[in-house]
Amino acid sequence: MCGICGELNFNGTPASRPVIQRMLPALAKRGPDFEGIWLNGPLGFGHRRLAIIDLTDKSNQPMVDEGLGLTIVFNGAIYNYPELRRQFIAEGYTFQSDGDTEVIIKAYHKWGERCPEYLHGMFAFAIWDHKKKSLFLARDRMGIKPLYYNRQQHVFRFASNPQSLLAGGGVDKSIDPVALHHQFTLHAVIPAPRTILNGVRKLPPAHSMTIQADGSTSERRYWHLTARRPDSPRSEAEWTEAIHTALREAVRKRLMVADVPVGVLLSGGLDSSLLVALLAEAGVKDLLTFSIGFEDQPEEKGSEFEFSDQVVERYQTRHHKIHIPNDQVLKRLPEAVDFMAEPMFGQDAVAFFLLSEQVSKEVKVVQSGQGADEVFAGYFWFPLMDRDINGSDVERFARYYFDRPHQEMLSMIDPSYHGADYTSQRVAELLAEPDADTFIDRVLRMDVTTLVVDDPVKRVDNMTMAWGLEARVPFLDHHLVELAAQLPPEYKLGSDGKHVLKKVARGLIPDAVIDRPKGYFPMPALKYVRGPFLEFMQDILHDQACRNRGLYQRSYVDKLLVEPDQHFTALRGSKLWHLALLEYWLQKHVDTVS
Repeated sequence: MCGICGELNFNGTPASRPVIQRMLPALAKRGPDFEGIWLNGPLGFGHRRLAIIDLTDKSNQPMVDEGLGLTIVFNGAIYNYPELRRQFIAEGYTFQSDGDTEVIIKAYHKWGERCPEYLHGMFAFAIWDHKKKSLFLARDRMGIKPLYYNRQQHVFRFASNPQSLLAGGGVDKSIDPVALHHQFTLHAVIPAPRTILNGVRKLPPAHSMTIQADGSTSERRYWHLTARRPDSPRSEAEWTEAIHTALREAVRKRLMVADVPVGVLLSGGLDSSLLVALLAEAGVKDLLTFSIGFEDQPEEKGSEFEFSDQVVERYQTRHHKIHIPNDQVLKRLPEAVDFMAEPMFGQDAVAFFLLSEQVSKEVKVVQSGQGADEVFAGYFWFPLMDRDINGSDVERFARYYFDRPHQEMLSMIDPSYHGADYTSQRVAELLAEPDADTFIDRVLRMDVTTLVVDDPVKRVDNMTMAWGLEARVPFLDHHLVELAAQLPPEYKLGSDGKHVLKKVARGLIPDAVIDRPKGYFPMPALKYVRGPFLEFMQDILHDQACRNRGLYQRSYVDKLLVEPDQHFTALRGSKLWHLALLEYWLQKHVDTVS
C-alpha cells in the first residue's frame, strides 16, 4: 500500500523533477516509510512506500529492472504473488527482492497488457517500457486501489489522489456538470472516468491504459462480471458450503501475504464479526480487534458495542474499544475532509478516519467487512426495488436509491449547470450490460462493479491511508464476487438480506449478531443536524466563497436551513450535509490551489 505519481511528456522534453517533487507531499500519508523519484527522458515517477511485504530496501520504489528494461510504481497487494514468483523462477526469471512488486514486472514482461488478468489482489500500478517508450497503467477488478489522471496538451500525469495532480499544476478546476448530477443523485458516487473536476479523471476498475510517447492512447477492459445461474444447479447447502470455502480462502490470503501483524475493524455487524470467526478458524491467536462508538442522539444510538462485545467474548480477542464524544467529531471533521480524494457524503467517513488513527498505533494492516452488503444484498432497498415491478429498470432502481429526482436537482443547482438527467442515462447503460439473468442480478452487479467503488471502498481506502494503515476487504475478493454473482437471488434477498452469509455464520458467531436488524456505522450527529454541527454547516453555506461559486440556488439552501433535520434522502442521508460537504471540500482542495 503506497502512493504513486508520474508524468509523461509528449513533446520530447524531459520529465520535470520539480513537478514530481510537488506531487509527492500529497501522497506522503499513504506511504510514510520511503520516498523515491526516478526520471528517464520524458517519463518521471514518484513513490511513497508503506512497507507491508518484504520490509527491506530491496522493495523500495520506483523499482527498476535493467535487464528487462522496465520500471514500476505500484500501490496495493498481490495475494497470489508467491505462486507467480515460483512459476517465474521455474521459467528462468531472476529476482532481486522478496516482495510482490517485482512479480508484476515479470508478469508484464511475460504477458504484456494481459498481465492484470493473472494478478489476484488490489492494485494500481504504472510501468514504463524503456525500449518502447510506452507507459502502461492498470487498476484492479474491484477498484479497491485508486488511479487518477490529468491530460494536458503535451503532458499526461497520474497519481493516487487528485490532490497530487492539482499540486502538479495546470489542472482544469471547473465543475463537471455531469459529475455534479451524479454527486447529488448517487450520494457522492461519480462513476469512472469522471470526477467532480473537469481536469481530473480516473481509470475505471478492471481497466488498463497504454500511452505512447507521442500521446496516442488505448484503453482495455480486462474483466467482466457475469451474473448468470450456472449450468449445474446447486442446493442451498451446496451454495452455503461453496461461499464459506471461497470466503475462508479470501480471508486466508489476506492474512498470509503480509510481513506485519493483521487486525480486524469490528463494527459489531454480521460481516466484520464473521471475519473474526474465519480468522479464528484459520488459527490466528491473540487477534487484535477495534471498535468505535459515538454519542447517542434521541433518534439513534451512537455505538454497536453491545454486539461487538459478544464477538470479543466468544473469541477472546485483544480488543480496543474507542468512544468519541461529539465535540471531538466536529473538531476533527476538517482533518477527515483533508484526506478525501473526492467529496464523500457518507457519514461514516469521519468515523473511519478517527478509528484508523487509533488502529494505526497498533497495526499496519486490517481486514474490514466492506462490500458484503453489495455482494450479498444486505441493504433494505434491495428487496424493495425487487418487489416493485412497475416501470423500467432505471425507474425501479431510482425510486429507492436516488438521493434526489432530476427536478429537485434543477431547483437545487444554478441554471448554468442544468442539463439532461445524466444519472438516469448512466444507470440505464450500466443496467443494460449483458450477462445478467434478473433485475436484481443487474442491480447488484452494477453496485459491486461501480457504486461500491466510489462509496464505501474509496472511503475506507482514503481514511485508513490517511494514517498509513492498509485495509484489506475479503468480501471483494474477485473469486468470491464471481461465485456470489451466480447465486440465485433468493439466497441473497432471503432472511432480510445476506441469507447465505447468515447460514455460513450460524454457529460461528452469536445468534444475536446474526439476527439483529441491519445496522449502519452510526454517526447520528451528522444525520440529525443541530447545535454546533448546524452552525458549522451554516457557516460554510453562508460563506462568501460559497456565494461567489454560485453552485447552489439560494432558495434551496435557505429551505434546508429552516428545517435542517427534516430533509433526508431515500437512504436517510442529510441533504444539508451533502451541500455543506461538497462546498467545504471545494474550499479546502480547489480554492487553495493556485
